Amino acid sequence: MHPELFPDPQERVKELKGWSLSSDHKTISKSFKFKDFKEAFAFMTKVGSIADAMDHHPEWTNVYNKVDIRLSTHDKGGLTNLDVTLAEKIDAIAS
Repeated sequence: MHPELFPDPQERVKELKGWSLSSDHKTISKSFKFKDFKEAFAFMTKVGSIADAMDHHPEWTNVYNKVDIRLSTHDKGGLTNLDVTLAEKIDAIAS
């Protein structure tokens, strides 16, 4: 196991509100719902800017007012501190 990977990702994910751990423990995901497309797109723009600055880019989809986000550190093969840090920043933007 790579040292940056969490040995027990379920414990670390419990600190995040509303994020779900995948069955293989390699990704976390969360859905966000907004008033309309304009708010959803503004949220994605803010998240995109922070993610780019971190050089850690989410997998996401957007349909009208809903944004689904999945995070994983693919080059490390699972969850790392980078994923949790980005999730926390995403939650701060959404609130």
